[in-house]
Amino acid sequence: MTKKIWLFASALLSLSSSLVSAADTKNYKIDGSHSNVGFTARHMISRVNGEFADFDGHFSFNPEDLKMSKVTASVKAASISTKDKKRDDHLRSDDFFGVKKFPTLEFVSKQVTEAGQQKYKMVGDLTMHGVTKSVTFDLEYLGESDDPWGGHRAGFTAKTKVNRKDFGMNWNKVLDKGGVLVGDEVEVMINVEGLQTQPETHSKKI
Repeated sequence: MTKKIWLFASALLSLSSSLVSAADTKNYKIDGSHSNVGFTARHMISRVNGEFADFDGHFSFNPEDLKMSKVTASVKAASISTKDKKRDDHLRSDDFFGVKKFPTLEFVSKQVTEAGQQKYKMVGDLTMHGVTKSVTFDLEYLGESDDPWGGHRAGFTAKTKVNRKDFGMNWNKVLDKGGVLVGDEVEVMINVEGLQTQPETHSKKI
């Protein structure tokens, strides 16, 4: 009988802990007007910066229980911009993103772990050009604050590097004097500001 009581008490404590953890978890919708999805890629002997203008997503954050911290986001591939129409059209073509066949990039986090003061590692699945690969982002928590309109916001930066060839983007051009036109490694730099939502809003599909 004592063992049954102990097991029951342990179950109640576990449930209570889970409920407290869930209650402490804040859910946010990404505010596109105050966020940015950017990248940098090598071009011959320099670097070219670009961004995606159309993206959406949600994230949950609980620094006391990182298992409750998650991200789901999507990006419209056709919204790519490097401030050069000819280059952007080429990036949208089948040589690179193939936006007609693969209109979206998607990311779903799998794990968030602590990596220093206000810093974290986030591992998740990135789907791009029809290929899904595991990637690791370096996160920095920038803080949270109430806004002047009655909302509550939180900010993060996220950085990672991906090899475009891992996602089937193999196009390149060999230069006459050696080397290639486009580098394989792409640096991804994301600035996110999220507006807190209620759990039922967070659960909706983006």
